[in-house]
Amino acid sequence: MKFIVSILVTAILAYSLGLVLPWWSIAIAGFSSGLLIAQKRFFSFLSSFLAVFLTWGIIAFFISQSNDHILAHRISMLVMKNDNPIMLIVVTALIGGITSGFSSITGRSLAIILKKS
Repeated sequence: MKFIVSILVTAILAYSLGLVLPWWSIAIAGFSSGLLIAQKRFFSFLSSFLAVFLTWGIIAFFISQSNDHILAHRISMLVMKNDNPIMLIVVTALIGGITSGFSSITGRSLAIILKKS
């Protein structure tokens, strides 16, 4: 149950913070959920990773789809030397998921340290 709650909290925080802060606000969302929701470090990483991966992937897909993937085609040619906008969306979601996952591990580790002292 904590796993699902952590996914929902992280996704909502990442989306709402992303509306007003730069892209790295997903790290704040992951750190907060890792700090406040007690899980093992692996599950803390996984829940934050999945939350941001899905959130960013869905948002990027709908933004890209609204302009017929024109920009995604051009950026994927520049970045990956391959005309594949879906792969660009997956790479974008992976970057966000990894960032949030590692910040969640950091928050969980801080919670463990604070609990011991």
